[in-house]
Amino acid sequence: MIASELISYDIPPLKLSDTGAKALDWMEEFKTPELPVVDGNNYIGLISESEVLDRNNVDDIIEKYNLTFKKPFALQSQHLFEVISLIVQQDINLLPVVDQNEQYLGLITTKKIIQYFSQVVSVANAGSILTLEVNVKDYSLAEISKMVESDDAKILASFITSHADSNKLEVTLKINKTEISRILHTFERFNYKILASYNESEYQKDLQGRYDEFMRFLNP
Repeated sequence: MIASELISYDIPPLKLSDTGAKALDWMEEFKTPELPVVDGNNYIGLISESEVLDRNNVDDIIEKYNLTFKKPFALQSQHLFEVISLIVQQDINLLPVVDQNEQYLGLITTKKIIQYFSQVVSVANAGSILTLEVNVKDYSLAEISKMVESDDAKILASFITSHADSNKLEVTLKINKTEISRILHTFERFNYKILASYNESEYQKDLQGRYDEFMRFLNP
């Protein structure tokens, strides 16, 4: 997944000819403390709510603010992980996307990223969650997949958690079956340590409910 595939057009950019009052109105409307500013198609930078409020007259146009604009952006070809890193480093809620000539293409919101990851980890698909602990040197996703598939099941998603002071990995699997007792027994026979397992008949409802609640919070 690259930046151009995550662009949202729900939030428009401000122009240099727009006023601070308009910027504040849009920030309130779109529930964001910053907005991108463009000059034609040229990306100028982000303007924040605090920068507007610090101005004595919010009816002044942005061009008169004489700001040194904070200018975070992602190139359209950058990977999702780079996008997330930029958002965290810059401590922002949205990240403009530009082409090689820094022409503005749109922006990526944290909401869009969360929606994408909800699809990647198959939030909407019923099944089971299983977390294993394995030695780093023994980790093999191919071997783990074979054990899951031995019970005619499939891994819908997986991710790994590692700790700097440990030689262990936590491997979390989303499996497309709600009944995984035979899969658990298979892992136990091969001396895998099972940290947790959840039958999603009820867990799924709770997870989906929490996800829906969080999305309503982001988009009231």
